[in-house]
Amino acid sequence: MSIFPAARGSILPRREIALTVATLLITIVAAIFLGQHLLSAILHPNGDGFWVTRTALFATVVFILIYGNLVYLVTRLGYFVRRLQHRSKPFEALVESHWEQAEPIVVLVPSYKEDVRTIRQTLLSAALQHHPNKRVVLLLDDPQRPSDRQSAALLAAARRVPGEITAFLHEPKHLIEHAFEQFISRRYSGQLDAGAEQRAVLGMYGGLINWLDRCVADESGSDHTDQHFAHITFHDHRQLLHKRARRLVTELAGKAITAHDIEREYRRLLAVFDVDITVFERKRYQNVSLEANKAANLNTYIGLLGRTVRERRRADGWHLETVDTGNAGYGDVAIPDATFVLTLDADSMLRPDYALRLSSVFAEQGHEQVAVVQTPYTAIPNAPGVLERIAGATTDMQYIVHQGFTWCDATFWVGANALLRKRALDDIRVEEEERGYVVSKFIQDHTVIEDTESTVDLAFKGWTLRNYPERLAYSATPPDFGSLLIQRSRWANGGLLIVPKLMRHAFTRRFDRLTIPSFLIRFHYLTSIATGSLGMLLLLFLSVDSGLFSPWMVVLAAGYFSLYWRDLLQNGYPPADIFRVAAFNLMLLPINVAGVMKSIQQGATGKRTPFARTPKVDGRTGAPAWAVIALWLLLAWALVAGVGHIMAARWVYAAFSLVIAGGFAYAAMVFVGPKASWEDATRGTRETFGSILARREATSSLWGNVRRR
Repeated sequence: MSIFPAARGSILPRREIALTVATLLITIVAAIFLGQHLLSAILHPNGDGFWVTRTALFATVVFILIYGNLVYLVTRLGYFVRRLQHRSKPFEALVESHWEQAEPIVVLVPSYKEDVRTIRQTLLSAALQHHPNKRVVLLLDDPQRPSDRQSAALLAAARRVPGEITAFLHEPKHLIEHAFEQFISRRYSGQLDAGAEQRAVLGMYGGLINWLDRCVADESGSDHTDQHFAHITFHDHRQLLHKRARRLVTELAGKAITAHDIEREYRRLLAVFDVDITVFERKRYQNVSLEANKAANLNTYIGLLGRTVRERRRADGWHLETVDTGNAGYGDVAIPDATFVLTLDADSMLRPDYALRLSSVFAEQGHEQVAVVQTPYTAIPNAPGVLERIAGATTDMQYIVHQGFTWCDATFWVGANALLRKRALDDIRVEEEERGYVVSKFIQDHTVIEDTESTVDLAFKGWTLRNYPERLAYSATPPDFGSLLIQRSRWANGGLLIVPKLMRHAFTRRFDRLTIPSFLIRFHYLTSIATGSLGMLLLLFLSVDSGLFSPWMVVLAAGYFSLYWRDLLQNGYPPADIFRVAAFNLMLLPINVAGVMKSIQQGATGKRTPFARTPKVDGRTGAPAWAVIALWLLLAWALVAGVGHIMAARWVYAAFSLVIAGGFAYAAMVFVGPKASWEDATRGTRETFGSILARREATSSLWGNVRRR
């Protein structure tokens, strides 16, 4: 089974760099000539105020889109430059150089009403990281008093998962411990035999590989997520152990075996499978932050690292109090400190070398001020539904962009899977009062995109962020329109609110050669959803003269879409998916605008937008009526505009409107579907009508009983 869709042909970074540079130059030249054309139209002596306003709006939108094109091309260039320069260190060499010096990592998995399968896969992915010094904590954020049976069952099942995984790992752990104990016994009795000890170690490796083979067979479930999880968790771990066993044979054949060599192998393997997996529920306590968002969940536990705590019952409920280590008593819990914090969403999974490979980046010379190392996640491949696959395609394209961000010193923290230096989190820590209690905030939650805001906070303090140029992390993609809407409207909400903080950082930072590109790219990242979505809608509704059209627009569009299409093909997607991606982005226009409006509302009122978690449920997640109706209305308007342009002989704009209409039609019919559209658009009306009928039936029944009496 392929881990990532097979690329069409080989990818040659030098050739891609040359193509990108050529397209970038053509784009700049075309933009200059287009700018001259539009400027002359704005300054036309016969134009009135209305003409000038419409033309200026049109020109503004066009150059906002060109700005996005340039950012994509620059980041694409950076991606291939970094890919050309990157030399992936073999894992065995990484183990030899970094294993003994690896510092403690705590993996935090925030979870809210997730199904057991999702939690189990993520925790196992974290627990089986090939790292010598790790802990895994499930930050369970479900309500302590569930309101229905389903929520109560989810909570009870989630609480059991850490213990179940510990029991699941007992077999390989016991296998290693048993072999290790026998080795220690022989060592102290002076009965070591080089050949026998080599066979014992290799036999232990064989037992672990057989166990992993059984896991692959047992875990390769029916859907693409199960299959992918089994592959990157158990199969990849098996490959690491197999390579280590072969290398061990080579090493031991070339030198005399020592007791130290054998002991090191046992301890190394034991550190992999002997994992502390616990659960923490912040909503059990009254004196911690109870804000309903992921940042507050993470902040609560990060603030406890390195402390000893005890539970105390008070009038308003349980409190979690910090005690001095010297005064700790029975029942008090010492929470180990950690050098690094790995935040991992409960629908994500990692390759087994993720933690060790990324933590080694922090140890490199000159990386003392690196706060975050991550790999932007890749969509889980082989999704069965077309919407899920295309949403995954846009995610995979963002991987290229984010890698280019690092080349431009414009990396953004992506919270789904990131390794954080705890000292950097301490540096941006603030204390605020909530409900009369002082709570620590390492990750700000003023917006629903807390990782993006924290990026600017870290930059203010002189910290940098890096994207590791390999695909090592994977995450689920919403399978239907309803769940996609919740995720993407959350992504669209908050960028504008962070812009003032970015501006302050830009004006206080020391000028150097990367300051301007970094600022421009980060500014685009924060504003592009708002400006791009509103700009596209404006183009659809703005009626302008055909004389504003220029062949340079075709050149600009061709350059961008040809490379975007090329990247899709190289990532294994079929050629027709370029049109599906275009339709997908058109479908997101009303969703993005809704998210932007929430940002504007928060900025005007100061009231924070509630954090909306992407649901993972069996069956379809319903979408709000406004979203479905807006999609069909945009389709209708594009058709009307196209017909109007045809009647006025504005052929260019007619073609534009009809192409847009085709994209909306595909999105409405395929991504949403007529049946689902009708159900979602009429749900409120049907529920209201149903409640009226129910009240009438109840009233009739009551009067009938009165008459009978």
